[in-house]
Amino acid sequence: MINLNISALIYQPIKQVFDFVSTPENDFQWQYGTLASARLSKDAGNSRMGTFFRSIGHLLGRRNLSTFEVVEYELNKKYGFKTLSGPLHSETVYTFEVLDDKTNVNISTYVNAIHSSHFNEAVLGKRLKEQLQENMAILKDLLEEQQTLPTLETNSHIV
Repeated sequence: MINLNISALIYQPIKQVFDFVSTPENDFQWQYGTLASARLSKDAGNSRMGTFFRSIGHLLGRRNLSTFEVVEYELNKKYGFKTLSGPLHSETVYTFEVLDDKTNVNISTYVNAIHSSHFNEAVLGKRLKEQLQENMAILKDLLEEQQTLPTLETNSHIV
């Protein structure tokens, strides 16, 4: 099992950071390897406990389709989800806190390869850590570049 923790300080209000991170449709903008993500429910509101979303992406040269369920949601404090399908079992939790005029974002994730013969755990762990660090740097740059960043809302769903 792989356990990772990454954090970053983002110079934006906590609400803006939380709203952006907790909207799966935004994932392709800041998560390396993510091609598209969309909520599976017809509810156009923000992700909440029990919301499902699907993501298409690349990991270690393989194209993946994964389904997730939001399992933790506390407005402007915590957002977490777990995999329901895909090549990896994972659970990821984002926590948010205000530090002076900044938002501290922490990602805590654990990952277990379902088919260990497809992935070398040491290589996978190293790549996932690099990817999380890169994602946080992209998120920080993206949110700090813009005063107000609109949330991408679409009616399209990944099936």
